[in-house]
Amino acid sequence: MNRILGIELRRSAALGAALLIAVAGTIVLHATAGRWSTGWMALAMTQREYLAVLAPLAMAAGAWQSYREHRANVAELLAAVPRPIPQRMVPILATTALAVLVAYLVTLLAAAPRIADTARYLPPAAFVVVAVGLVAMIASVWLGLAVGRLVPALATAPALAVIGFALLILGPHALPDGGSTAAFSPAMGMSMFSDYDTVDGGVSAAQALWMAAVAVAGVVLFAVQNRKFAFAALLPLAIGATATALVVPTGDAYDQGTLDPVAQELVCTDDTPRVCVSRAHEGLLPEVTPKARHALELLTKTSIVEAHEDTSTFSPPTSPRSRADTALMSITVDKHGHLAHPGRLEPTMLTGVFTSPLSCGDNRNFTVATAAAYWLLDREPTAGPDGLEFHDPDAVKLWKGLQALPRAEAEARVIAVYQAAQKCQDTTDLLSRGAR
Repeated sequence: MNRILGIELRRSAALGAALLIAVAGTIVLHATAGRWSTGWMALAMTQREYLAVLAPLAMAAGAWQSYREHRANVAELLAAVPRPIPQRMVPILATTALAVLVAYLVTLLAAAPRIADTARYLPPAAFVVVAVGLVAMIASVWLGLAVGRLVPALATAPALAVIGFALLILGPHALPDGGSTAAFSPAMGMSMFSDYDTVDGGVSAAQALWMAAVAVAGVVLFAVQNRKFAFAALLPLAIGATATALVVPTGDAYDQGTLDPVAQELVCTDDTPRVCVSRAHEGLLPEVTPKARHALELLTKTSIVEAHEDTSTFSPPTSPRSRADTALMSITVDKHGHLAHPGRLEPTMLTGVFTSPLSCGDNRNFTVATAAAYWLLDREPTAGPDGLEFHDPDAVKLWKGLQALPRAEAEARVIAVYQAAQKCQDTTDLLSRGAR
């Protein structure tokens, strides 16, 4: 069997297809590294999302292989040999499947070194996401083989690539988001809305079932000798669609399955003052700790003694429990897997301390909080990668006013802002009129 596969690899377009898919996938992933640099799960999900590019290439590769065989009259030659149909089909099916499997894994391995030194959390679900992607690649190339055999024309391969790309890119925008929709497209449901996103096991199982059904339908179409019997491929599709609909979670069950609570768990330093980050960002703890502790040193006149990562998410909405002794940090990751804009961590952390909690409603004066935070840092509020996200001239004016005051008076005003914010009181005039 190994000898047969070796011959098939040399004579077929499998090696060329594998190289094309691997190069295209590697280029796309590295060009968008900022989308998956947060960790292994993000990488696996982003690669799955880019099946919108890789799967059409696999379909085109399968169609091209069938067209080559048609031009070379290989099918007629093999039909004259008294061998069972499965023995004639298995080598090309195995060869093309092996080619796309290797290409998909090479794409993944080519991206891994970028985050290998910072990514620590590797959930089991990441392996499942990759496995479903492999099944989808096999289904794509086998479907391409079948279509190429049924329509053996030079234009079939490029047309199939364009149609597949259009369906996988535009289809999700034409359909409602949710488990029932995501189950029928391996690229759907893979967009990352937070660094704690995951793929529910039920969704992965449903996607695997559907892709397996498509693969079987492709084999049936590839095997039929008479086009009149092509409708037989509808049977595995019907069975697969039914099984998929029964397995996939929908509604609230789907929404709840999009977050990984383990990734949100805090990992803390052993010594004090304690600095904690989410398990998803565990590799960034050495980078975050010195900056967070410096900010804590500036807050000795307050009740703040610890710094925790803010693990809030918008969809579904979650937020950590508010604690009077804890400052929250917002952590973002750059395209290399390290802390993005390290100079911004302390200002944003301190600004959060001087800002009223969300439960206070409209009493959230970010300008006053920004001026107080930058006064503690002894830095002027400036816009840029390591400063404010946008220029705030009012904050600069308040900061300059604090700088002109005696240190004891300025510190008293800053502490007054902190105390008022914790009590949901208005802080608008505290820096400009003095401590109350």
